[in-house]
Amino acid sequence: MKIRAVQIWGFLLAVLGWIFVACSMAMEGWKISSIGGQGGSAVIKVGWYWSSLWRACFTDSSSTSNCYDFPVLWSVEGYLQIVRALLMSGMGVGVLAFILSLVGMECTYIGGKDKEKNRSVFTGGICHVTSGMLAASGYALYAQHVSAEYFNPRFDGLEFELGTPLFLGLSGCAFQITGGIFFLVSVCRLWSQTYSNIPRSIKSVTFT
Repeated sequence: MKIRAVQIWGFLLAVLGWIFVACSMAMEGWKISSIGGQGGSAVIKVGWYWSSLWRACFTDSSSTSNCYDFPVLWSVEGYLQIVRALLMSGMGVGVLAFILSLVGMECTYIGGKDKEKNRSVFTGGICHVTSGMLAASGYALYAQHVSAEYFNPRFDGLEFELGTPLFLGLSGCAFQITGGIFFLVSVCRLWSQTYSNIPRSIKSVTFT
């Protein structure tokens, strides 16, 4: 596969992954718990408790929702603050990665000399991988907290299950990391081609 095609695929995968992470942050239902048939209630047949990064809600069988928006930052649970920080940091690093990789891609003409463009693409690839790892750490922390309560036999509160946004976000992280690896591979191939084109006599003088 040509280096230009590798970089384009890497950019598309990274963009798609970043969008998935951004969408997951805005989605509801990070953790969900349902109740029904308890106490013989004739009013509420079934209901759902669900929570996101920004609020918690209860929805009954008539699709009526009562929500509670989380207050100021410092009054939210500590793990939730860390998850928010990791995801936002990952998205910020992802934006920087887009700029660096776009400037350095072989199909663009805004990055200067080839040597500078290769460095830009390599740095952008590292930033894409870092962005995906930061976001994945946030999802893993959230999932660990929910799972610890779910599987704890001594926990007597409401047990939640993991919702769709976490799996969407983790898929996005995988796309971002894969896109970053594509960029790194493309630059390594360019450097290997450059080295292979150097005459052997010059190699012996330069590298010995």
